[in-house]
Amino acid sequence: MAGNSISNGEARLLVAGFPAPGPMILKAYYDLWLTQNGTEEEKRRLGNPANLPHPWDPPSCTNPRLRWELWRWLDAVAGWVNAEYVWEPNGSPVIPDCWPLHPHIVHELAVLADQRRQCTLASNSDRLENWHRLVLPGFLDRMKMRLNSHCEDAHQPWPARSRHARHTGPDAQRARADVFEADLATLNPDDEPYAATRPQLAVIYDGDDRINLETGELVWE
Repeated sequence: MAGNSISNGEARLLVAGFPAPGPMILKAYYDLWLTQNGTEEEKRRLGNPANLPHPWDPPSCTNPRLRWELWRWLDAVAGWVNAEYVWEPNGSPVIPDCWPLHPHIVHELAVLADQRRQCTLASNSDRLENWHRLVLPGFLDRMKMRLNSHCEDAHQPWPARSRHARHTGPDAQRARADVFEADLATLNPDDEPYAATRPQLAVIYDGDDRINLETGELVWE
């Protein structure tokens, strides 16, 4: 073949597939699917979807085995993004190897992984185009903005630690509480929603047939 050869003679995949989540994560996704598409019995068994683990929201995954599986999956996704979408580090930000020590990356990486997982379930390329055009660039841009030049060579301590300590300190909390209370003092307690919190009288029916269930009136003989 004339010209420069692009082959180095090594066998390799041109592109690697998106890392698949593990069985417990898949079950969490399936349970969430059942709360919307399952039978009435399945919906009752699973209860309120808000109380189920959501893999895109790590704090909701409180089962230790599920949580460990989630961390392993997100770590694989981070490595996959770096290998498949980052060529020149100065042009495209790299997810740092210390990503678990950055809460902002943890939160956003979980959403990034979930959005990409949904692309594998689609019947056309629309979701994947959106992920390439908006989701991934948005994630990388926000990560670069928040990290600035930190952790390029090694993890660095949280620069905003002292500011956070002041924010959560007793003096700052008391000052904010004073502002909240001053705001509440301007409100009329008779206005909603405060009126709704007042004690309300209600009729409790215990099977007594002297109570008219339509009007709540007592029927005296």
